[in-house]
Amino acid sequence: MGYSAPNLFSLASPNCVNEQKISSTFQNPRWKNSLFQNHSIFRSNLHQLLVFSYLNESGDRGNAVKETENPKRKWVKKNPNLTEEQKQAISQLPSKMTNRCKALMKQIICFSTENGSVDSMLAAWVKSTKPRRADWLSVLKELEMLNHPLYFEVFEHAFTQESFEANIRDYTKIIHGYAKQNMLREAEHALTAMKNRGFICDQVTLTALVHMYSKAGNLKMAEDSFEEMRLLGVPLDKRSYGSMIMAYIRAEMFDSGEQLLREMEAQEIYAGKEVYKALLRAYSMGLWASNKRYVASGKNREACVAFENMRKCGIEPNDKCVALVLAAYEKDNRLKEALNLLIELETNGFVLGKESSGLLVKWFQKLGVVDEVEVVLRDFALRMP
Repeated sequence: MGYSAPNLFSLASPNCVNEQKISSTFQNPRWKNSLFQNHSIFRSNLHQLLVFSYLNESGDRGNAVKETENPKRKWVKKNPNLTEEQKQAISQLPSKMTNRCKALMKQIICFSTENGSVDSMLAAWVKSTKPRRADWLSVLKELEMLNHPLYFEVFEHAFTQESFEANIRDYTKIIHGYAKQNMLREAEHALTAMKNRGFICDQVTLTALVHMYSKAGNLKMAEDSFEEMRLLGVPLDKRSYGSMIMAYIRAEMFDSGEQLLREMEAQEIYAGKEVYKALLRAYSMGLWASNKRYVASGKNREACVAFENMRKCGIEPNDKCVALVLAAYEKDNRLKEALNLLIELETNGFVLGKESSGLLVKWFQKLGVVDEVEVVLRDFALRMP
């Protein structure tokens, strides 16, 4: 999808620049621009980014510096043709936001395809207001919160400005943002630009890359990034481990994921709930191969722990999950624990299905207590608080 973008604060002015068709940020990010990838070249060619004509400081229109095929343009503060939706959005801008930031946000909110480009708009804002890094961050924060379609384009333009004072965390943030939108190519261009600027990947950036490649289904690149993280020689945190475990979960390599979990626990590092949730949700959807192996190999405690973790994360067990746990209890002759579990599940509205009830019947038949089951369950129910 292509954009035709507006010039800055010119919606009410008759002096409009010619409409310029520009490629969407999602298709042609500025990372591909050699000016952006080479900062020294960019600094000497900053004027090439400006597509407005400006009045000089003396205000003499005849002496205005002109850009190719663009008329003179001055800062226009108001647009009388706002829609109700635009007025509402403008009225909800943070009260603590500076005037220069509000001015830009108003223009972004009133973005039109009939009046120039986003680069024009941003260049004019920079020329007129001389923003600081804090101003860029304020605007980007608001655009991100609004999930605005111009977020990435404004973010990319910020990297071309010395006033933005880009650092490695900025690159990490936009790489992570691209990854969340499944924009792998754009993220890799950002990574290349970062390296060309002399920044070295640290643990935070590499964690973002592991997450990105994991989500894209590229396990090899995720593993490579994780190993590169290990080579940094700094202790890995739960986010770093968690990203790689998620990659293994997506690849259905549960043994590898569980191995990392054990490695974490040995260092007294514990994964976030979302990791357990993802692992156990996969199990509850029929991917309980690991739990089956636990039961088959006699690792009944591990099977029960996995089940309890699933419940703690708020995942409702299905009949297959319950049957696997009951099988683990049966192998250890833990009838009391099994009955306690069944009563608790019943209290929470769970109804035994064919698989779990069939296993129970066989278990009770072995014990010779089929007729007494109902009495026992009732007795346990009475003891429940």
